[in-house]
Amino acid sequence: MTTITTIPVSSLRRAPAPSNAPKAPLRWEVADVAALYELPFMDLLFRAQQVHRENFDANEVQLSTLLSIKTGGCAEDCGYCPQAASADSGVDATKLMPLTEVMEAAQAAKDQGATRFCMGAAWRSPKERDMENVTEMVRGVRSLGLETCMTLGMLQAEQAQALKEAGLDYYNHNLDSSPEFYGEIITTRTYQDRLDTLGYVREAGINVCCGGIVGMGESRLQRAGLIAELANLSPYPESVPINNLVPVPGTPLADAPPLDPFEFVRTIAVARITMPLTMVRLSAGREQMDEALQVLCFAAGANSIFYGDKLLTTSNPQADRDRQLFERLGLKVQGARPAAPTAQ
Repeated sequence: MTTITTIPVSSLRRAPAPSNAPKAPLRWEVADVAALYELPFMDLLFRAQQVHRENFDANEVQLSTLLSIKTGGCAEDCGYCPQAASADSGVDATKLMPLTEVMEAAQAAKDQGATRFCMGAAWRSPKERDMENVTEMVRGVRSLGLETCMTLGMLQAEQAQALKEAGLDYYNHNLDSSPEFYGEIITTRTYQDRLDTLGYVREAGINVCCGGIVGMGESRLQRAGLIAELANLSPYPESVPINNLVPVPGTPLADAPPLDPFEFVRTIAVARITMPLTMVRLSAGREQMDEALQVLCFAAGANSIFYGDKLLTTSNPQADRDRQLFERLGLKVQGARPAAPTAQ
């Protein structure tokens, strides 16, 4: 078994290296990832910061905005989610949002500095009657010069291909947890269902956005299992959102005890070390973090955030407050790409 503490930081990069350079492990064993979690906190942060600086501008952050284009009424029973039809969370089911409203929200996100616009629909999987509408949304948002991301539930191969042809940049489909813990929070779809969707997305040539949720009652070893699963995807995701559970009244996890904040930072750091070229994103739960904790996450290798007033159905730090924090830290925002030609 690889001894994690002796692997040079430089060997964890995916960039070309001299032929005599030490090689990174081809596969991350859960025990090796768990060994990273066990490092002294300062040593873990130092190592993660080294990996981060080798691959990214350490003073740059990417901003994404997430819009719920279809809220509530989902047939899945995910224990953390207020959008499940079985949850008594007060979230009302809505119809798919009109294209004009999506475009207005995307333009507002761009005006506030976002470079990626993510659209989420509370579906088990999209129906064929909805595919034309969601592909039009992709084309429209791309015409503004924003990167596009969608999360629509499980996909079939032909649906992934249709999204690719519309110009979708990223598809989000989280693993949520380790395989061992997964059955404790979801029964209506399997872990393999999630892996199958990720496979269709990869085959279609769409970038993968895939992460998980911590603080659902899982053990540290199970958190290590989640990171190992993500890091062992071939290739690992281009974007990895790390969510800190937001307990919502009316959901099965409403009374879940809060995760130790330093454990959350450790998860960010371990994700950075095991997936050196991915964008590690602070996602759900950021509203509950104070500024000092967010700064520790940036130091641990987070370089992307969800930006705006709301993250699907839970609140998110106000954009002005984020901008003020960036100014105090000397962080600059990753630039947007030029607007794409209007699709015909």
